[in-house]
Amino acid sequence: MTLNADGEREDFREILRLVRPGSRVLDIGCGEGALLDLLAREKDVDGRGLEISPSGVAACLARGLAVVQGDADRDLADYPSRGFDYAILSQTLQAMRDPRTVLNELLRIAERAIVSVPNFGHWRVRLALLASGRMPMTGALPEPWWSTPNIHLCTLRDLTLLCDDLGVRIEAASALADGRPARPIDPSKALENWRAEQALFLLSRPPASQAAPARPAAAPVDDLFGR
Repeated sequence: MTLNADGEREDFREILRLVRPGSRVLDIGCGEGALLDLLAREKDVDGRGLEISPSGVAACLARGLAVVQGDADRDLADYPSRGFDYAILSQTLQAMRDPRTVLNELLRIAERAIVSVPNFGHWRVRLALLASGRMPMTGALPEPWWSTPNIHLCTLRDLTLLCDDLGVRIEAASALADGRPARPIDPSKALENWRAEQALFLLSRPPASQAAPARPAAAPVDDLFGR
């Protein structure tokens, strides 16, 4: 993870900048709730979380956060369409079994999605692979290949092409590297695929494709969190 000089995740600071005050937010793979807590304190969001780890859920509940245990690969279908303003998937898409379906689901249940991923096209990754012939380990990819949760690593170019294929609009993108503040980028530029250690995207559906089919069987948002 990219940390700044204060030990904070820079992608969290960028997400904080992007989210409107008072928004309805679903944080998917919320861990121990650090981002949800930050958004609640500084942006007064109506925040909910989905976390697969029982210990993570327990930590979130201890903070007073509305979080349920679940698996994003199968449980996002239970959420109603347009139940949130933002669905956030921070450093988690590459750990999903079906990233394409997950990305589609994010933009069904929320008006906008905020997605951050490590960039396997970063120059350090390319150099390490070329020099050692082994799967690289970097600040954004700290685990060896045999223990990493990442099963679908991608490059900046891969993710932009997937968005194109799904008809997803990239409203904004930024690069993060070496603990420095987020830097706005044009993700279509080839140079950025070399420079960005991590990338963060603000995504939405173009107006013509916003009419997603309703899911009558889906429970209201409050029912999912026992409210």
